[in-house]
Amino acid sequence: MNIVIALIIFGIIVLIHEFGHFLFAKLSGVKVVEFSVGMGPRIFSVKGKETKYSLKLLPLGGSCAMYGEDDDEDAPGSFNSAPLLGRIATIAAGPIFNFILAFLVAIFIVANVGVDKPVISGFVSGLPAESSGLMAGDEIKEINGKKVDFYRNVSTYLFLNQGKDIVLTVKRNGNEEKTVNISPVYSEENSQYMIGIRSSGYQKLNNPLEIIKYSVLEVKFTISLTVESLAHLIKGKVDVGEVSGPVGIVSMIGDTVNESKPYGIFVVLLSLSQMVLLLSANLGVMNLLPLPALDGGRLIFLFLEAIFRRPLNRKVEGYIHLAGFALLMLLMVFVMFNDIRKIL
Repeated sequence: MNIVIALIIFGIIVLIHEFGHFLFAKLSGVKVVEFSVGMGPRIFSVKGKETKYSLKLLPLGGSCAMYGEDDDEDAPGSFNSAPLLGRIATIAAGPIFNFILAFLVAIFIVANVGVDKPVISGFVSGLPAESSGLMAGDEIKEINGKKVDFYRNVSTYLFLNQGKDIVLTVKRNGNEEKTVNISPVYSEENSQYMIGIRSSGYQKLNNPLEIIKYSVLEVKFTISLTVESLAHLIKGKVDVGEVSGPVGIVSMIGDTVNESKPYGIFVVLLSLSQMVLLLSANLGVMNLLPLPALDGGRLIFLFLEAIFRRPLNRKVEGYIHLAGFALLMLLMVFVMFNDIRKIL
């Protein structure tokens, strides 16, 4: 059942992504040859007026195959015959639709759970924050110059910047601003660096505008976390062995379902919604990376065409994307092997 739930989640996220490409391709006059969810052999397909709609065996991706997308083809209805702005919109629409999905899911979560506003409720005895000059009721506005929207911003920053001294800017009594310097200490009991502040917990929101505002901030937080995690991976601050792929995500979804099941179906639904938000925003960010075969790589070529006012050699571009796709498949195999190794 956990695998079925994971496949449904993957399917929804990929379907939304590919539908973004599909919709804007149609709006730009580009013929979509095949719209498919999944990869590998076809399980089922239906032929529309000009598009074949397919469901494929491996639920690890999807595609929106457009006429002439990777060829030097300028015939009417081909990708290259569409206006440049239309082509940019078509490629960008996939990741943007993932961010829209993340936002809609965030509204559901925020409306039902509330938000963890960065308000200090108290301190852990013996840790640095207790004697730093901070007070219960202080609202954290910045950490080392970075804006703080949620209490999670602080704990995430401490996790990603192990042992680094921090400067907290807080608002007191609604208007007075105060800045304090704190040196985190390592807690053997919790296996992490801590400063010793306590959260005021999650607060329900009743104002619809506030719900929308914090839903946008939820998506912003997830995107920022993804970008920072990628930066740490590139810098070697995160072990490659910690990276998870489809198999690891299925395992995480299973753990999420099992842990929330005792609290009822609604809690399970909220927990899975959080996974959809995380995965959809992640997919949007990953696809915007400026790498061949990804949407970000294709956008780079389109931006270069806009700058030089003519397309680059399309055959060469096609070969570059093909090579990029091959490397992505190798990376997927490595990540899946890594996932299986961790589970076993």
